[in-house]
Amino acid sequence: MNKQLHLHETHPEIVKRLKRADGHLKGIIEMIETGRPCIDVAQQLHAVEKAIGQAKKTLIQDHLDHCLEDVVGPLPRDQRRSIDEFKLITKYL
Repeated sequence: MNKQLHLHETHPEIVKRLKRADGHLKGIIEMIETGRPCIDVAQQLHAVEKAIGQAKKTLIQDHLDHCLEDVVGPLPRDQRRSIDEFKLITKYL
Protein backbone atom coordinates (compact mmCIF):
# COMPACT_ATOMS: atom_id res chain seq x y z
CA MET A 1 0.00 0.00 0.00
CA ASN A 2 1.48 3.33 -1.05
CA LYS A 3 1.04 5.94 1.67
CA GLN A 4 1.48 9.54 0.68
CA LEU A 5 3.05 12.06 3.01
CA HIS A 6 0.31 13.62 5.07
CA LEU A 7 1.34 16.82 6.85
CA HIS A 8 -0.62 19.80 8.08
CA GLU A 9 0.63 23.04 9.56
CA THR A 10 -0.62 22.04 13.04
CA HIS A 11 1.46 18.83 13.10
CA PRO A 12 4.63 20.41 14.54
CA GLU A 13 2.63 21.87 17.43
CA ILE A 14 0.94 18.50 18.03
CA VAL A 15 4.33 16.75 18.06
CA LYS A 16 5.68 19.36 20.48
CA ARG A 17 2.68 18.84 22.77
CA LEU A 18 3.04 15.04 22.66
CA LYS A 19 6.78 15.18 23.38
CA ARG A 20 6.06 17.39 26.37
CA ALA A 21 3.41 14.91 27.56
CA ASP A 22 5.89 12.05 27.05
CA GLY A 23 8.46 13.77 29.26
CA HIS A 24 5.79 14.53 31.81
CA LEU A 25 4.67 10.88 31.81
CA LYS A 26 8.22 9.73 32.50
CA GLY A 27 8.26 12.10 35.47
CA ILE A 28 5.03 10.56 36.74
CA ILE A 29 6.52 7.09 36.55
CA GLU A 30 9.42 8.35 38.64
CA MET A 31 6.97 9.88 41.11
CA ILE A 32 5.29 6.51 41.58
CA GLU A 33 8.60 4.68 41.90
CA THR A 34 9.82 7.10 44.57
CA GLY A 35 6.62 6.89 46.59
CA ARG A 36 5.13 10.33 46.00
CA PRO A 37 1.62 10.86 47.40
CA CYS A 38 -1.20 9.49 45.23
CA ILE A 39 -2.92 12.88 45.02
CA ASP A 40 0.23 14.37 43.43
CA VAL A 41 0.44 11.49 40.96
CA ALA A 42 -3.27 11.76 40.12
CA GLN A 43 -2.97 15.50 39.46
CA GLN A 44 -0.06 14.94 37.11
CA LEU A 45 -1.83 12.08 35.33
CA HIS A 46 -4.80 14.36 34.81
CA ALA A 47 -2.55 17.00 33.24
CA VAL A 48 -1.00 14.46 30.84
CA GLU A 49 -4.41 13.08 29.95
CA LYS A 50 -5.68 16.58 29.11
CA ALA A 51 -2.59 17.34 27.02
CA ILE A 52 -2.99 14.15 24.98
CA GLY A 53 -6.71 14.76 24.59
CA GLN A 54 -6.05 18.27 23.30
CA ALA A 55 -3.48 16.94 20.82
CA LYS A 56 -6.04 14.41 19.57
CA LYS A 57 -8.75 17.06 19.28
CA THR A 58 -6.43 19.38 17.33
CA LEU A 59 -5.43 16.55 14.97
CA ILE A 60 -9.04 15.55 14.28
CA GLN A 61 -10.24 19.13 13.75
CA ASP A 62 -7.31 19.87 11.47
CA HIS A 63 -8.04 16.73 9.48
CA LEU A 64 -11.67 17.72 9.07
CA ASP A 65 -10.80 21.29 8.14
CA HIS A 66 -8.38 20.23 5.42
CA CYS A 67 -9.04 16.69 4.27
CA LEU A 68 -12.82 16.84 4.30
CA GLU A 69 -12.71 20.07 2.34
CA ASP A 70 -10.43 18.43 -0.25
CA VAL A 71 -12.88 15.56 -0.76
CA VAL A 72 -16.06 17.62 -0.79
CA GLY A 73 -14.73 20.55 -2.74
CA PRO A 74 -16.50 23.87 -3.10
CA LEU A 75 -20.21 23.71 -2.39
CA PRO A 76 -22.95 26.30 -2.47
CA ARG A 77 -23.72 27.73 0.98
CA ASP A 78 -27.04 25.85 1.32
CA GLN A 79 -25.27 22.50 0.78
CA ARG A 80 -22.46 23.29 3.24
CA ARG A 81 -24.70 23.42 6.31
CA SER A 82 -24.40 19.71 7.22
CA ILE A 83 -20.63 19.72 6.76
CA ASP A 84 -20.21 22.90 8.79
CA GLU A 85 -22.39 21.46 11.57
CA PHE A 86 -20.40 18.23 11.54
CA LYS A 87 -17.14 20.12 11.90
CA LEU A 88 -18.61 22.22 14.68
CA ILE A 89 -19.89 19.26 16.69
CA THR A 90 -16.47 17.59 16.65
CA LYS A 91 -15.23 20.35 18.93
CA TYR A 92 -17.13 18.54 21.69
CA LEU A 93 -15.20 15.26 21.31
